[in-house]
Amino acid sequence: MYTDLLVKIKNAQAVKKESVKSSYSVMDNAILEILSKKNFIDEVSVKGRAPKKVLDVNLKYDKNGLGAIHGVKILSKPSRHLYTSYSDIYPVKQGFGALVVSTSKGIMEGQSAKKAKLGGELLFEIW
Repeated sequence: MYTDLLVKIKNAQAVKKESVKSSYSVMDNAILEILSKKNFIDEVSVKGRAPKKVLDVNLKYDKNGLGAIHGVKILSKPSRHLYTSYSDIYPVKQGFGALVVSTSKGIMEGQSAKKAKLGGELLFEIW
């Protein structure tokens, strides 16, 4: 699940690891592609075949050695799903963060979902 993946990435950055491996899922792959486009991680690659596919995530650090991800806030949980319309999608940390939304057209970053006029389940904020 995406929550485990986010915690793995955040903990790996805290101890300055270069990469993280996680089991493959379509949802995790879509989320990692969004994080890669928004420059929170360096690169994502899928390795292996069907039963043992693995996502290999290369982490990103700045010139001072700090991780690109400073914080993550999980909004929807298995016990509480949070939904919103496109008009209520908001910028995270005044535009420096990203909101990830699960829409009917797939997993999208908040601002692109707002442009496409698609609401959905709020998954998490990252900055």
